[in-house]
Amino acid sequence: MTHLSTLKLITSAVIFIIAIAAAWIPFRQRTKTSHMDFPIGEALASGVFLGAGLIHMLGDASQDFFSAGLDYPFPYVIAGAVFLGLLWLEHLGREVYEHQGAESPSFAILALIMLSLHSFFAGAALGLAHSAPVMTVIFIAIIAHKWAAGFALAIQLNKSCLTQSQRVRGFMIFALMTPLGIFFGDLVSHYTTQLPLAMPIFSSIAAGTFIYLGTLHGLSRAVMVEKCCNLKHYSFVILGFVLMAIVAIWT
Repeated sequence: MTHLSTLKLITSAVIFIIAIAAAWIPFRQRTKTSHMDFPIGEALASGVFLGAGLIHMLGDASQDFFSAGLDYPFPYVIAGAVFLGLLWLEHLGREVYEHQGAESPSFAILALIMLSLHSFFAGAALGLAHSAPVMTVIFIAIIAHKWAAGFALAIQLNKSCLTQSQRVRGFMIFALMTPLGIFFGDLVSHYTTQLPLAMPIFSSIAAGTFIYLGTLHGLSRAVMVEKCCNLKHYSFVILGFVLMAIVAIWT
């Protein structure tokens, strides 16, 4: 096992533990808190996600497609389609919430699906990373997002009328998605010779996911929507983006 593969295995375990820890209070107390705020962490993660998607993933994917003799901007089309798909899912979730309420099992399941997709592709991005500095920054951003998403999802599942076993199974699926994404991304990165387009395709998908997480995820509560006029929080968005730009110098 290579040094990077070992690091990916460790990060998978840490992320899984953090997700489970985030759900402990909601599942134990079935709290009615709507969400937990960590504005500076969310702002920093948004900047990192945006920088990772635009600077690293789209840049690498574009270069790989060009090296394969494809001049069409496939990475940007794929990333844009993923971005729009995630936005549609979030709008669909709001529609279900407005018509059926927070106790609706449909809303809880839709939230589970959307957050699981985010988690899987975020994990895939970490798994596709080919340098420790990029991995480290993405790992920090995933943790900042994962614990908050896990807490919010656990609350939403416990608000719904799903059975206890259904709520637990649903959350376990979410908790496992990022480690599965990391494993999948690492697997793809080892087969780039046999499948030269696999890595740029999944990098483009991850880029679309990261750009969405960095901009519109959460819609009305999104950092880029609600907190862009708060200079303290917005400075952490810029810091996260700058960090990814600096890391690009060595990768």
